[in-house]
Amino acid sequence: MRRVVPVLGLVCAVLLGGCSSGDDGAAAAPSTTPPAAALTACPEQPDRQAAGTERLPALSFDCPGGGSLDLGRAPGVPMVVNLWGSWCPPCREETPILQDFAEMAGNQVRMVGVISKDGLPQAASFAEDAGVTFPSAFDGEGRLMAELGLNVLPFTYFVDADGALVHTESGPVGSLDELRGLVAEHLGVQL
Repeated sequence: MRRVVPVLGLVCAVLLGGCSSGDDGAAAAPSTTPPAAALTACPEQPDRQAAGTERLPALSFDCPGGGSLDLGRAPGVPMVVNLWGSWCPPCREETPILQDFAEMAGNQVRMVGVISKDGLPQAASFAEDAGVTFPSAFDGEGRLMAELGLNVLPFTYFVDADGALVHTESGPVGSLDELRGLVAEHLGVQL
């Protein structure tokens, strides 16, 4: 038994000695790339209040890539708002569909995510791995979910150019064709 302790100590010393990088043995410098670098900036919105009998709660969120998303303002173009989190398996499955839609829609329909009840490093890492280029606002505390009475994700909201909420889709969208059909039906945009 006594021989195990010195051997274990030697193994630990060798392993710990390998934790530095570079020829001089100095510790590696921390990454200067912020976790939000993978997230795209939110576009500017017109300076008009959202109109319509039904609207999303008038909450505003910073977008880690830059800018902000103010749900109390009219987007100026039809908008699809998807609440997602890196911790949500259906969100992870749905994300490639949303990305394909964002690329297809161009300037005709704005695709925007709201990162909900998540950590910024986790969300940014997932977005980078998934190749997400559509903008996402950060709601780490889940204020929007609380206002909407949600306890699961994903949810997708269809908002017209004036800011009126015209449709809510509960659960993941299953295909690009399904999402295109929902946009045509509820926002009147054929893609």
